[in-house]
Order: sequence, then C-alpha cells, then structure tokens
Amino acid sequence: MATYDCLILGGGVIGMSLAYELACQGQRIGVVDRGVIGGEASWAGAGILPPAAAHPAAPAEEQLRALANTLHAQWTQQLLEETGIDNGYRVCGGLYLDHQPNGGAALESLATQWRTQGIRVQQVPGLDLANLEPALASQHPDSPLAALYLPDEAQLRNPRHLKALFSACVRRGVTVHEATEVHDFVVRGRRVHAARTALGSLAADQFCLASGAWTGALATRLGCRLLVKPIRGQIALLQTEPGRLNHVVNEGRSYLVPRPDGRILVGSTEEDAGFDKRPTAAGIAGLLDFALQLAPTLTTARLERTWAGLRPGSADGLPYLGAIPDLDNAFVAAGHFRSGLQLSTATAVVIGQLIRGQETDLDLAPFTPTRSAHPAPHLQPAR
Repeated sequence: MATYDCLILGGGVIGMSLAYELACQGQRIGVVDRGVIGGEASWAGAGILPPAAAHPAAPAEEQLRALANTLHAQWTQQLLEETGIDNGYRVCGGLYLDHQPNGGAALESLATQWRTQGIRVQQVPGLDLANLEPALASQHPDSPLAALYLPDEAQLRNPRHLKALFSACVRRGVTVHEATEVHDFVVRGRRVHAARTALGSLAADQFCLASGAWTGALATRLGCRLLVKPIRGQIALLQTEPGRLNHVVNEGRSYLVPRPDGRILVGSTEEDAGFDKRPTAAGIAGLLDFALQLAPTLTTARLERTWAGLRPGSADGLPYLGAIPDLDNAFVAAGHFRSGLQLSTATAVVIGQLIRGQETDLDLAPFTPTRSAHPAPHLQPAR
C-alpha cells in the first residue's frame, strides 16, 4: 500500500496550497522539499494581489486569476479560524503610474481594457493624486503623473501566509519532509511508484511536481521537457513610520508595497542569472533610486534588509498545469513566474480536482505541459 494518496514535490506556496486543498478533501498527503518550506520564491515575493473579474470571454489566465482572487479571501478566513495566524490579507487599493510622454494615453487604454474585463478602475488626474497618495505629490510638478486607481487591489504577507498554510497542513495530517532532495523516480509502465531521496523511497498513488524553478530538472526524470527557468528578483525593505505610504504603487515592473507597520517593500528586478539568488549592489541601488524618485519622503527611511528570489518563468508566460504525458499518475503545477502567490489558491483547487479525477472548474488546455510554446520576447509580470 502506498504511503500517501499524493506526494507533492515542492513546499512553496503552490505545493503547500495543493497539500492543504487535498488534505481538506480527506487525502493522505506528503510534501517533500529540497530546503525549508516556503524558503524560495514564495517567501521572497511582495504579496501583491491585483484584482481580476471572471467573464466567459476572458483568457484562460484571467479566469484563473479571478477564481484565485475569490478564493484568497475565503482561505484567509479559513486559515485564521484553523490556525489563529493572520496572513496579513487586506484590500488596500493599488495605483498604476506612468509619467512618460504618452502616459495618459497608455493608461487610458489600460483602463478601457480593465473595465472590459469587469475590473473597477478610476482615472486619477495628476492634481488629485496628491489627495489620494500625498507621498507622490511632489513628483514631476511640471508634468504630473498620470495614474489609475484600482480600489480592489489587495496584499498579503507571504511569510505569514506560508506559516498559516504549514500549520493548517500539519493539523490536517500532512507529512512534511524538509531538506530532502528528490534524485529520481521509480517508474513501472505508465505509473510512478516512488520518489527516490537520500532518506529512501517515498511511495504514493499520485505525484505532483510543484518545485518552482527546479521543476524542469525533475520533469526530465519523468521524460517531460518543461521550459521553466529561474528569473532572479531582488527586493529592498525599508522601515519608516506607519502611514507614510497607503496604497500599493506600481510603475511598469517596479512597485512599492506598504505594510501597516510602516515597512515598505521596493521591488523588483528581473534578471536571468541562473540559480544565483544573491542580491547585488547594482540591483538594490536601482530599486532604491526608483523608490526615492517616486516618493522623496522615503529618503529618511531605514534600509532594513535586502534579498532575492528565483521566480519560475515559462517560455510563454503561462504556468504549466496538468498531467505529465505518458504517465497516469503524475502532474505538474509550476512556471507561475511573478503570479505564484496570486494564482496559488486557484491552482490548488483545479489541480486538486484533476488529481482526484474530477472535472476541473476551468479548462486547463491552455496550460498543458505538452503545449508548444514559442519563447516570448520577455517574461510578462502580473499586473
């Protein structure tokens, strides 16, 4: 008899969310991770949850985002009740800025697109921005920033969310193997029977690869080629008094995320640096320059900490969600790039349905691991 109904390879936010979902369905679950639970990209992220709305004509990823956003509020309450841990989820609103010459036109087009998708959005004239976010008021007096305001943008605190998931999983009987690297698999015919580790073989009825940037190497052991690569993202953490900044502020791929305790995350870079996750002087200097140009009042903030994580990027910007070809009991959930935290709840639900042989809430065909993906000119971040 197999030890587990499902063995999940990877203890990041995707793997732990799937473990929690399956454990809630009464399954015996094991999680194995090469390091500590949530110690890689999941911990390193800023926790931005952009709004999304479901509508039938929406692209597959937007439908996944919409389901995920609905679930985040539900899971937050459920995890709090089960563990007593507040993951920091709150709807704080988000600003999207552009001070390029065509910024107004570009943001107007973006506002139209979001309204079409059913997302609430308000255009903010430059003069009104001072009332909404005073820290940005002194910028570009001769050319006020163009801005969009999304009142439903939310955030949560990644380490707290992972701590809540870990606690809830353990309470529901999930077995966690940390510092345990999977070297190979025992495969007979069309079935995986066990994962081989330094601690011995771990047997299960079903297997799911959710190892972030390391998923590609594991998939090759099962005869599946996934175009997953690590993309380094550096973040700086500032400490100031609460209320210095009140909304998530986005400009292109860069952002400021204020926490209620006065901390402000400044992120993030996108670097093809292999598996090197060390912060660099140039990367952090660029982030601080961005923050101080956007909000000069942060000049007096204390630089508390810097770090970097390795996001799992895919060739076409979509995650790999589905069955591994030529195997009846192996699945993959990886390649979420900058959207791992946001998409984690929905990924857990639909992959959980797939593993249990149920019809999935969403069509997973666009995410199939066997799709032919042409490399994108650049990896697209979440909004």
